[in-house]
Amino acid sequence: MAALESAAQNPVVAVLMFVAGAVLVVVATETFLKGLVGVASMIGLSTFAITTMLSGMEAENTAVGLASGGSGFGELALGAVFGGAIFLVCMALGLGSVLYPLKVQLPKPILAIFVATPIIAGVGLLRPTLMRPIGVILLLLFGAGMTGLVLLSRGHTFFESEALEEYERERPSKARSVALTIIGLVAITLGGELLATGAQALVAGFPIPPLVMGMVIGPAVIELEEVVRQAVPAREGRPEVAAGNLVGTLLYFLLFNLGVIAVATPVEVPPLVRTFDWPVSVAVTWLAGLFLWRGRVSRWQGMVLVLAYGAFVAAHVLLS
Repeated sequence: MAALESAAQNPVVAVLMFVAGAVLVVVATETFLKGLVGVASMIGLSTFAITTMLSGMEAENTAVGLASGGSGFGELALGAVFGGAIFLVCMALGLGSVLYPLKVQLPKPILAIFVATPIIAGVGLLRPTLMRPIGVILLLLFGAGMTGLVLLSRGHTFFESEALEEYERERPSKARSVALTIIGLVAITLGGELLATGAQALVAGFPIPPLVMGMVIGPAVIELEEVVRQAVPAREGRPEVAAGNLVGTLLYFLLFNLGVIAVATPVEVPPLVRTFDWPVSVAVTWLAGLFLWRGRVSRWQGMVLVLAYGAFVAAHVLLS
């Protein structure tokens, strides 16, 4: 770790580390999920349960949060959670709907879970430090929320995932499944360390406010693929899959990732996260929830979400 920090003092190296870390965590996540699906199949979970529970999983986001929290870069750790959630709702759903309007009727209990998630996640921010007991509570609530989604989505295709189902059909050997899981996890961890170290060096070497790096730049780079994951199912006439991915991923961001970070490496909560980023995450989620409650996210509604993200970025630049 010390060698990485020493190398990152060079601005060019810092940029390369940041980019390489982002690429590595995204690519390694596929390997990790493939192995994890194999392990889940080994213990007897059905394709439906595997897909519902893992389709929104963001291992790269968790790795960046843990690496950043462990190195004292709380802005990036919390940015991986709240900045990622805001990007997901505003850019993945918003831009995806501008390209391919979303028309879907989600069950009201699923919508209730969706809009309640950011409020619950923010409770841990009310103290100066995100504490371990809060992390445990968030993880328990995540488990309850995912169980609810599994039960509520039976008979629907909200959490269908072609990639995960393909992994499940391949049914790699037990040894290969375990190996892929371990290799993917190691690679994701290394990628998270690279990205976090590079991001810290960029903040130190360039006039980039830590919260702009944490809440805006980091999440946008890591979660860019979410726009594709949102738009492709809608384009293919499967809007319920796009909506299901949105709900599941938000739970992973705000409950699972924040819970894991709090348990593993409690971080200080910058006041701006508590007074600005958390309220914004609640506001845009409720706005998206209103659109989904009415049964569609049209192009103009998607543009509203995109413009909201632009305002969020501009405000962060000014406030930071």
